[in-house]
Amino acid sequence: MEIRNGKLIISNAGGTASSGAKTYKASLPTTWINALKLNEKNRRIELCFDGEKIIIRPEMSFEDFVSDAKKKEHRLLKLSYYNKADLCTVIIADYSNKSVKFKDFTDNPVYTAFGIKKNVNWEDYNSFLEERCVPKSRMGIKEYLVSIGVDGYEPIEIIKKTKGKMAEDYQHIEVEKL
Repeated sequence: MEIRNGKLIISNAGGTASSGAKTYKASLPTTWINALKLNEKNRRIELCFDGEKIIIRPEMSFEDFVSDAKKKEHRLLKLSYYNKADLCTVIIADYSNKSVKFKDFTDNPVYTAFGIKKNVNWEDYNSFLEERCVPKSRMGIKEYLVSIGVDGYEPIEIIKKTKGKMAEDYQHIEVEKL
Protein backbone atom coordinates (compact mmCIF):
# COMPACT_ATOMS: atom_id res chain seq x y z
CA MET A 1 0.00 0.00 0.00
CA GLU A 2 1.40 3.37 -1.01
CA ILE A 3 1.02 6.15 1.58
CA ARG A 4 1.40 9.87 0.97
CA ASN A 5 0.95 12.89 3.20
CA GLY A 6 -1.25 15.79 2.19
CA LYS A 7 -3.31 18.68 3.46
CA LEU A 8 -7.05 18.96 3.64
CA ILE A 9 -8.44 21.80 1.51
CA ILE A 10 -11.08 23.59 3.58
CA SER A 11 -13.48 26.19 2.24
CA ASN A 12 -16.80 27.74 3.16
CA ALA A 13 -19.81 25.81 1.93
CA GLY A 14 -22.21 27.65 -0.33
CA GLY A 15 -25.74 27.21 -1.55
CA THR A 16 -28.24 26.02 1.03
CA ALA A 17 -25.64 24.90 3.58
CA SER A 18 -26.06 26.20 7.11
CA SER A 19 -24.14 29.21 8.34
CA GLY A 20 -20.52 28.36 9.07
CA ALA A 21 -20.65 25.07 7.16
CA LYS A 22 -17.44 23.93 5.48
CA THR A 23 -16.52 21.68 2.57
CA TYR A 24 -13.45 19.47 2.67
CA LYS A 25 -11.41 18.22 -0.27
CA ALA A 26 -8.16 16.34 -0.76
CA SER A 27 -5.88 16.27 -3.80
CA LEU A 28 -5.12 12.78 -5.07
CA PRO A 29 -2.10 11.74 -7.14
CA THR A 30 -2.76 11.24 -10.85
CA THR A 31 -1.20 7.77 -10.72
CA TRP A 32 -3.80 6.67 -8.16
CA ILE A 33 -6.66 8.10 -10.22
CA ASN A 34 -5.34 6.35 -13.34
CA ALA A 35 -4.95 3.06 -11.45
CA LEU A 36 -8.63 3.29 -10.45
CA LYS A 37 -9.53 3.97 -14.11
CA LEU A 38 -11.17 7.26 -13.16
CA ASN A 39 -11.32 10.15 -15.63
CA GLU A 40 -13.57 12.99 -16.76
CA LYS A 41 -16.10 10.56 -18.26
CA ASN A 42 -15.90 7.99 -15.46
CA ARG A 43 -15.67 9.92 -12.21
CA ARG A 44 -18.35 8.38 -9.98
CA ILE A 45 -16.83 7.19 -6.71
CA GLU A 46 -17.95 5.61 -3.46
CA LEU A 47 -16.74 7.03 -0.17
CA CYS A 48 -16.63 4.57 2.71
CA PHE A 49 -16.03 5.50 6.35
CA ASP A 50 -15.56 2.89 9.08
CA GLY A 51 -15.07 5.32 11.95
CA GLU A 52 -11.29 5.38 11.55
CA LYS A 53 -10.46 5.73 7.88
CA ILE A 54 -11.98 6.92 4.63
CA ILE A 55 -11.81 4.67 1.59
CA ILE A 56 -12.30 6.08 -1.90
CA ARG A 57 -13.07 3.62 -4.67
CA PRO A 58 -14.75 3.68 -8.07
CA GLU A 59 -18.51 3.29 -7.88
CA MET A 60 -19.34 -0.30 -8.75
CA SER A 61 -22.47 -1.63 -10.32
CA PHE A 62 -24.17 -4.56 -8.65
CA GLU A 63 -22.79 -6.91 -11.30
CA ASP A 64 -19.24 -5.52 -11.02
CA PHE A 65 -19.36 -5.87 -7.23
CA VAL A 66 -20.21 -9.57 -7.55
CA SER A 67 -17.66 -10.19 -10.31
CA ASP A 68 -14.87 -8.40 -8.41
CA ALA A 69 -15.56 -10.28 -5.17
CA LYS A 70 -15.64 -13.63 -6.99
CA LYS A 71 -12.30 -12.88 -8.67
CA LYS A 72 -10.83 -12.21 -5.23
CA GLU A 73 -12.37 -15.49 -3.99
CA HIS A 74 -14.32 -13.73 -1.26
CA ARG A 75 -16.93 -15.57 0.79
CA LEU A 76 -20.24 -14.42 -0.70
CA LEU A 77 -23.85 -15.06 0.17
CA LYS A 78 -26.75 -14.15 -2.08
CA LEU A 79 -30.03 -13.41 -0.32
CA SER A 80 -33.16 -13.19 -2.43
CA TYR A 81 -35.90 -11.33 -0.54
CA TYR A 82 -39.47 -12.03 -1.64
CA ASN A 83 -42.95 -10.77 -0.89
CA LYS A 84 -45.11 -13.82 -1.59
CA ALA A 85 -43.77 -15.00 -4.98
CA ASP A 86 -42.47 -11.59 -6.07
CA LEU A 87 -38.71 -11.01 -5.94
CA CYS A 88 -38.21 -7.63 -4.23
CA THR A 89 -34.49 -7.38 -3.42
CA VAL A 90 -31.33 -9.35 -4.13
CA ILE A 91 -28.55 -8.81 -1.60
CA ILE A 92 -24.93 -9.83 -2.05
CA ALA A 93 -23.09 -10.00 1.28
CA ASP A 94 -19.31 -10.18 1.10
CA TYR A 95 -18.26 -11.83 4.36
CA SER A 96 -14.56 -11.46 3.51
CA ASN A 97 -14.53 -7.66 3.68
CA LYS A 98 -17.91 -7.08 5.32
CA SER A 99 -19.48 -5.16 2.45
CA VAL A 100 -22.93 -5.32 0.92
CA LYS A 101 -24.49 -4.46 -2.41
CA PHE A 102 -28.16 -4.87 -3.26
CA LYS A 103 -30.57 -4.45 -6.13
CA ASP A 104 -34.27 -3.71 -5.70
CA PHE A 105 -36.84 -5.16 -8.10
CA THR A 106 -39.82 -3.15 -6.85
CA ASP A 107 -40.43 0.57 -6.41
CA ASN A 108 -42.46 0.01 -3.23
CA PRO A 109 -40.04 0.56 -0.32
CA VAL A 110 -42.36 -1.36 2.02
CA TYR A 111 -41.35 -4.56 0.23
CA THR A 112 -37.64 -3.89 -0.18
CA ALA A 113 -35.01 -5.14 2.23
CA PHE A 114 -33.64 -1.71 3.08
CA GLY A 115 -36.58 0.61 2.42
CA ILE A 116 -35.57 3.86 0.71
CA LYS A 117 -31.83 3.48 1.36
CA LYS A 118 -29.60 3.47 -1.71
CA ASN A 119 -26.40 2.42 0.07
CA VAL A 120 -26.05 0.18 3.11
CA ASN A 121 -23.22 -0.93 5.33
CA TRP A 122 -22.51 -4.15 7.23
CA GLU A 123 -24.43 -2.91 10.28
CA ASP A 124 -27.51 -2.23 8.14
CA TYR A 125 -27.24 -5.73 6.71
CA ASN A 126 -26.98 -7.31 10.15
CA SER A 127 -29.92 -5.24 11.40
CA PHE A 128 -31.98 -6.49 8.46
CA LEU A 129 -31.07 -10.10 9.29
CA GLU A 130 -32.00 -9.64 12.95
CA GLU A 131 -35.35 -8.10 11.96
CA ARG A 132 -36.15 -11.34 10.12
CA CYS A 133 -35.42 -13.52 13.17
CA VAL A 134 -37.09 -14.18 16.49
CA PRO A 135 -35.77 -11.72 19.09
CA LYS A 136 -32.59 -12.75 20.88
CA SER A 137 -34.26 -11.83 24.18
CA ARG A 138 -37.23 -14.15 23.58
CA MET A 139 -38.00 -16.45 26.48
CA GLY A 140 -36.96 -20.00 25.61
CA ILE A 141 -34.64 -18.87 22.81
CA LYS A 142 -32.07 -21.60 23.54
CA GLU A 143 -34.69 -24.31 23.20
CA TYR A 144 -36.01 -22.73 20.01
CA LEU A 145 -32.53 -22.63 18.47
CA VAL A 146 -31.94 -26.30 19.37
CA SER A 147 -35.33 -27.21 17.84
CA ILE A 148 -34.38 -25.66 14.48
CA GLY A 149 -30.86 -27.10 14.57
CA VAL A 150 -28.84 -23.93 15.17
CA ASP A 151 -26.00 -23.87 17.72
CA GLY A 152 -26.26 -20.22 18.79
CA TYR A 153 -28.02 -16.98 17.98
CA GLU A 154 -26.52 -16.30 14.57
CA PRO A 155 -29.14 -14.50 12.41
CA ILE A 156 -27.91 -15.78 9.03
CA GLU A 157 -27.96 -19.38 10.30
CA ILE A 158 -31.47 -18.89 11.70
CA ILE A 159 -32.62 -17.47 8.35
CA LYS A 160 -31.15 -20.44 6.48
CA LYS A 161 -33.47 -22.64 8.57
CA THR A 162 -36.57 -20.41 8.79
CA LYS A 163 -36.25 -18.47 5.50
CA GLY A 164 -36.75 -15.34 7.60
CA LYS A 165 -40.49 -15.91 7.67
CA MET A 166 -42.47 -13.89 10.20
CA ALA A 167 -46.06 -14.43 11.31
CA GLU A 168 -47.13 -10.88 10.49
CA ASP A 169 -46.06 -10.64 6.82
CA TYR A 170 -45.57 -12.55 3.58
CA GLN A 171 -41.84 -11.97 3.12
CA HIS A 172 -39.24 -14.70 3.00
CA ILE A 173 -35.56 -15.05 2.14
CA GLU A 174 -33.68 -17.62 0.10
CA VAL A 175 -29.97 -17.88 0.91
CA GLU A 176 -27.43 -19.14 -1.60
CA LYS A 177 -23.66 -19.46 -1.32
CA LEU A 178 -21.87 -18.01 -4.36
